[in-house]
Amino acid sequence: MLRSPAVSGQFYPANATVLRAQVQSLLAAGPLRKAIGVVAPHAGYVYSGAIAGATFSRVEIPDRVIIIGPNHHGFGHRAAVFPEGNWETPLGQVPIDAGFARRLLNFCTLTGADTVAHQLEHSLEVQIPFLQALNPTVRIVPLCLGHLALPDLLELGEALGRLISADPEPTLIVSSSDMTHYQPGEIARIKDTQALDQVLAIDPEGLYRVVREQQISMCGVLPTVVMLAAARWLEADDAELIRYGNSGDITGDQREVVGYAGVAVWAKADQ
Repeated sequence: MLRSPAVSGQFYPANATVLRAQVQSLLAAGPLRKAIGVVAPHAGYVYSGAIAGATFSRVEIPDRVIIIGPNHHGFGHRAAVFPEGNWETPLGQVPIDAGFARRLLNFCTLTGADTVAHQLEHSLEVQIPFLQALNPTVRIVPLCLGHLALPDLLELGEALGRLISADPEPTLIVSSSDMTHYQPGEIARIKDTQALDQVLAIDPEGLYRVVREQQISMCGVLPTVVMLAAARWLEADDAELIRYGNSGDITGDQREVVGYAGVAVWAKADQ
C-alpha cells in the first residue's frame, strides 16, 4: 500500500526542490553519535523545523527507523502499525520495513495492523523528509498511538526493546512530540522543564506521572513513554537536551505558545 502525503504544502513545502533546500538549511554539520531514540517536534517546519533539524543532525540515522506518533484524530487501532508498502513525500518514497513490522505485530498483542490511523496523521509524516535527507536508504516502521494505559505503554516499550536487541541491524526510535500547548512562554518553559527532566532521566513512569499531575499538554507523551521504556530496556547510556524553544521565538509573541524540544537518548559506546 502507498501512503500519500497528507500535510505537504501545509506543514512543509509540497515542491521537492523547495523542500530539499529547506531541510538542508535546517540541518547542521557536526559529529554524529549512535542513539537509541530521539524526541523530535512535529509542528510546521517554520515553527519547529530548526529544533527537529538540530536534533537529527546529531544522531546517526540507520537504515531502520521506528517512528512513533500520537493519534491526533482518534481513527483506527489504538496501537496502529502500518504493516507494509511505502510512504511518499515530495522527496520520494520510503519503504516500510515489513519484516520488523510483522515481528512487532506477532510479538506484541497490543498492536494491530492498521492504515486508517495513519491516513491523516501529521506527526509521523513530518519527520520523514529529515530522515530521507540524512539517509536515502532509510526504511521506516510507523506506529501511531491512541489512548493506552501506563502498563500497556511499558509493555509496548519492552517489546520494542526486546525486538531491537534480538536484531543485529541498528535501529533508531523517533518519538514525535510537541510540548506545552497554548500557554505563555514562561509558563510553558516551566512545565516543559518538569517533563523534560523525566525524559533526561530516562524515566518513562516519571514522565507519565508528571505530565498527568501537572497537566502538561505534551501531545506525544505516550510515544515518548514507549521510547523511554525501550531505551531503558536497551540500557541507554544517557540523554541530552539538544534544543528547546517555542512558537513565540518565531512569531515574536510569547503570550500563547507551543513548546518544542529535541532530545537524544544515547546508546552505550559498545552497543
